[in-house]
Amino acid sequence: MPIVGINYEKCNGCGICLTACPLPGYYYNRNEETDQIIYDSHGKKCLKCGQCITQCPEDAIIYEKMGNTSTFEGIQNMDSYLPYNKSFNFLAACRSTRRYKKQQVPNEILEKVLKAMSFAPTGVNMRAETFTVISDQEVLRSLSSAIIEELKKNEITWRIFRRQFSIITTIYDIPVFYDAPHVIFISSPLNIVFGGFNLGNIITYGRLAAQSLGLGTCWNGWTQMANDSNPKIRGSVKLKGPLLIAFTIGYPDVAFHRIPPRIEKEVRFI
Repeated sequence: MPIVGINYEKCNGCGICLTACPLPGYYYNRNEETDQIIYDSHGKKCLKCGQCITQCPEDAIIYEKMGNTSTFEGIQNMDSYLPYNKSFNFLAACRSTRRYKKQQVPNEILEKVLKAMSFAPTGVNMRAETFTVISDQEVLRSLSSAIIEELKKNEITWRIFRRQFSIITTIYDIPVFYDAPHVIFISSPLNIVFGGFNLGNIITYGRLAAQSLGLGTCWNGWTQMANDSNPKIRGSVKLKGPLLIAFTIGYPDVAFHRIPPRIEKEVRFI
């Protein structure tokens, strides 16, 4: 079990772990006679979400084989650490990049993006996703051609994208991926509704992390569409799992001077 128990020399009996756990009663409970917090998995497998570890004020949770935890000054006051106005501007300024410099992104920078992606929330903390970074331009060129051919097989789909591809194929050598130096693929064996939600969360974390590192990104829906209709698309690059999502990443060769207009949504407060 990842959670081994409680360090009673540190535990103050506050009971925060009782409500931190998404499955209360399965792991943490309170001894009615001694009023002491007890840990008993009752044979249930821990989700490894780490909520009890992050919320325990005394760092009294004993765990193993879950990696290392960390903290930083300001973690308890995120509204001061990153005020709304700054975070709003950062989020609103995250745009899709379709012009990239030829310059390769160093692996240590890409690894920072991947690390951020690993912290994205997933349903029931099921972390079954696999990350693959493809930088080989010949592999990306071959994959781009295969995706285009797959899109052509669907008359309705190709009617939508035909004009678009007639233009971008004259601009880009690898049109599906806009000549990006890298493409990050996230695949998952969870072919269920929240499996797709997981991929959406992960790609969002990756794109925001990339922006903070001076990189541009663009979610690539064509890859997803081609994979849905032909599993051989992912097989050609040995990507596992029926669900597949991808985004291009690299140094942008374009500047964004303003936030785009957005019509405000009608909101109902009940």
